[in-house]
Amino acid sequence: MNTEETAPLRFDIGGMRCAACSARVERVVGRMEGVVGVSVNLVSAGARVWVTPGREESLTAAIVERVAALGFSASPAEEDDITKALEDAAAREQAQSIRQARRLLGMAAFSLPLLVLSMGHMLGLPLPHALAPHGAPRSFMLAQLLLTLPVLWLGRHFYSAGFFALRRKSPTMDSLVAVGTGAAFFSSLITTLAGLLGNDPVRRAMELYYESSAVLLTMIELGRFLEARARRKAADAMGALLRLAPETALRLAPGAASAAPVEIPSREIKKGDTLLVRPGSRIPADGVVLDGKSAVDVSLLTGESLPLAVVPGDKVVAGSVNGEGALTMRAENVGGQTRLAHIVRLVRQAQESKAPIARLADRASYYFVPCVMLLAVLSGLAWLVFSQEPYTTALAVFVAVLVMACPCAMGLATPMSVMVGSGRGAQLGVLVKNGAALETACRLTVLALDKTGTLTVGRPVLEAFYGPEGAIFDESFCLTLAAALEARSEHPLARALVAAARERALPSCQVDEVEISPGLGIRGRVSFNGGVWLTVIGSAAFLRERGVPLPDAPVLARVAETGRTPLLLALAPDGDASALVLAGIFALADALRPESAAVVARLQAQGVRTVVLTGDNESTARVVAAQAGLEEVHAGLLPGEKADFVRRLQESGAVVGMVGDGVNDAPALATAHVGMAVGSGTDVSAEAGDMILMREGLGGVLTAVALSRAVMRNIRENLIWAFGYNILGLPVAAGLLHVFGGPMLSPVLAGGAMAFSSFSVVMNALRLRFFTPAPWLK
Repeated sequence: MNTEETAPLRFDIGGMRCAACSARVERVVGRMEGVVGVSVNLVSAGARVWVTPGREESLTAAIVERVAALGFSASPAEEDDITKALEDAAAREQAQSIRQARRLLGMAAFSLPLLVLSMGHMLGLPLPHALAPHGAPRSFMLAQLLLTLPVLWLGRHFYSAGFFALRRKSPTMDSLVAVGTGAAFFSSLITTLAGLLGNDPVRRAMELYYESSAVLLTMIELGRFLEARARRKAADAMGALLRLAPETALRLAPGAASAAPVEIPSREIKKGDTLLVRPGSRIPADGVVLDGKSAVDVSLLTGESLPLAVVPGDKVVAGSVNGEGALTMRAENVGGQTRLAHIVRLVRQAQESKAPIARLADRASYYFVPCVMLLAVLSGLAWLVFSQEPYTTALAVFVAVLVMACPCAMGLATPMSVMVGSGRGAQLGVLVKNGAALETACRLTVLALDKTGTLTVGRPVLEAFYGPEGAIFDESFCLTLAAALEARSEHPLARALVAAARERALPSCQVDEVEISPGLGIRGRVSFNGGVWLTVIGSAAFLRERGVPLPDAPVLARVAETGRTPLLLALAPDGDASALVLAGIFALADALRPESAAVVARLQAQGVRTVVLTGDNESTARVVAAQAGLEEVHAGLLPGEKADFVRRLQESGAVVGMVGDGVNDAPALATAHVGMAVGSGTDVSAEAGDMILMREGLGGVLTAVALSRAVMRNIRENLIWAFGYNILGLPVAAGLLHVFGGPMLSPVLAGGAMAFSSFSVVMNALRLRFFTPAPWLK
């Protein structure tokens, strides 16, 4: 079963500390009966589970129980109100941060004196005679023990989680910390008891490793605290989007336009409410302008730099900023149904998804912890058996290897970059639906472009009407029927006819039995002036299929040669299909987007082969393509044929991207390795695409490709650091340098290096927050 065809169950997972944790949850849940696919994200602490249709309810409870049995918590994620869900999650994270800060301060309050007490005499720091290791060894040992116990208590979560995972035979990062610091503590405790009983207390006082236990726990806790703060910054893209929505709104009473508006919380807005938006205020809901004129700034929402002029009848979206004019609007989409909420939902979906490159780190992390534990035991035994060093050296090596290992860095390398990159993309007007698309976009070798609405502005206008020789229908009659039928379509050419009819104040008509053939045309019955007309509008091929004779081939050629699109109209009185005749030809022109030629040139300079796939006739398509600098044109394609062409390119080994905006582009968008849907297009194309380009124009394609390259470069940097750190650090922790006369790595320094490793990966990923497209993209 294709997981993309079913909606996943979402869970918030608590207690995951490292990549070994997320890999364990993913493997165990993935093996459950009825589970089709599962993706667990360490950074977002979430899981998406695809299950067999019809088993959602039963498996939800089973998954919660199974995850709990692993030592983690799982709760179904809130889906209905994305805003509330994210606010609740932020509140939980804030509370957790406060608890973590308090715990860290307590641990530091005891660890710092312990560090001075245990290491101060080595650094020349004087100690009171009552605590000096040579003058009062028993007091020295007891003081260290008393300072260590509170730290162990405050850090008890390491032991509860770590030893629980060991009992379940699924060791994690906490297991490494628990075993390493526990071994150091109990060895020191035994040494302390021996010293207190009079067994050479001065020598015993010099063989303590309490600081390795307490200071290590404190440093690891500090690393996690800093890492958590950095991760919250990484997720701030969604917070920034949520903050676009105002907390309050001004509601007008129905039928009382002169009454004063009432301020209400935005949560209480209902569909159909009449709202007043004052100059400079943010729009609280998606809706339609009823009264007033203004310019609306949507730059923070889509990246579009120029304000959009709005008049009565225009649509506005929540989160945009009203300009200098007051607006009265009717709310249509509120709460979790607004476009802003949809954008936030897509960003979260992308941040929770996994890029294919993450599988390498996941596989390594799953086996990493057991291998490190084995290496620690073998290293310690080797020093104990084959060297003349005291047993404390073997203990130090054992602890250093355990705490030096860092599966966290490997697990964070990819999801952190995807999280920050997808959030930055949303700010730049590129909505990324999944990590796979973000990874693939940088490797595109072929980019297929739709013509209408993609290369062109998508707002064609009616320029001319040609009646056949001996025409019996005038232009107004034909446009009236055509516009009435085309009002049922979302195609840009259809909107052009509807707009032309509106400008001429032509009457509306009743329409029945509408049939739309995407990429070809539309037919239906239109009632006008007491009669019923079978009306067929579309391409020449569409009319030929219905037996309509087309005697005006020269006219069609002349229209196409000028870069205009011919739209043919056939009519039959009384709905008689056998009586269909050509009534006229509409010539529609759609201007090339001003940036199309520059974007195409830039893509070609980057080695990307660019092709045009369009359902329009070849003559028109070639004229438009030539203006954009494109030579390869494939015209007259049906939606399925566009998808077939993309499939053939893929079979030849090409990595194919598709850019489109209409229903007829949806199959090709879904088939391509990366489908980029133009945000001004239809909902169907947006759903089929892997990315949604919110900005007006083709510049978003270049932004998407550049962002993908930046994210992948960042991921590779993280992976090189994470794997390189462990590959180089573990031999040093095992005493390799000491074998050749070098120093032995202190467990405290090993723990500090481990904490720095994961923190540095997070900080490197955060650099993507400042990613800015090159000047030629703007």
